[in-house]
Amino acid sequence: MATQMTFKRYEIKYMLSRAQAASLKTEMGAHMALDRFGHSTIRNIYLDTDSFRLVRRSIEKPMYKEKLRVRAYDKAGPDDPVFVELKKKFDGVVYKRRLTLAHRAAMDALEQGAPLPAIGQIACEIEAFRRFYGPTLAPAMFLSYEREAYFPTDGADFRLTLDENIRWRTDHIDLSGDCRGCALLRPDQVLMELKTPGGIPMWMVHFLSEHRIRKISFSKYGTAYGQMLANDDMMGGKHYA
Repeated sequence: MATQMTFKRYEIKYMLSRAQAASLKTEMGAHMALDRFGHSTIRNIYLDTDSFRLVRRSIEKPMYKEKLRVRAYDKAGPDDPVFVELKKKFDGVVYKRRLTLAHRAAMDALEQGAPLPAIGQIACEIEAFRRFYGPTLAPAMFLSYEREAYFPTDGADFRLTLDENIRWRTDHIDLSGDCRGCALLRPDQVLMELKTPGGIPMWMVHFLSEHRIRKISFSKYGTAYGQMLANDDMMGGKHYA
């Protein structure tokens, strides 16, 4: 299966209890199967300016927002492939463009402010983003989680993910390390995302209605930033708010 490098879709989020997630998996048995990543520990590095301009803009819930991150689907060695992803959201629609690069080569460029070792339209868009946000744009936060990813067995263009054990930190920002950090959710919570270019399957609509599950607005990076500010206030530190 080829790796998709561009996306245009809606991403709808719901917070489930573990009991609801278990019921969902039973219901999904007739409709969906684990995708090629299946169960994975996703590691992300979010880039931001020294004033956290990107995340501060995001939590204001503007019509347009954007972010840049590096993602690995396992602990990454120096030569392992990682995704450099430029993600934009406009009027509720998510647009994602990504490159695959060797881990160390990608991080060396991003940490040193050098051009990424890539060519093509997506590379040009990422470099334009970096120039716009200036020389202080750099790795700002590590965020990881355990994910189960599913696709429909009928071939429909629809994806479902379940994320738990979401953790973040602002020290040791490295895709090759362990996934320690501050917990973002309660132990009994599971974040579900539905990813679709259009509608939601009727069986899912019925499940959500039956269990009285409502969509939420939730940003992992934005929520982690809020926790960071709260922690700084408790410790007497300072960050931009």
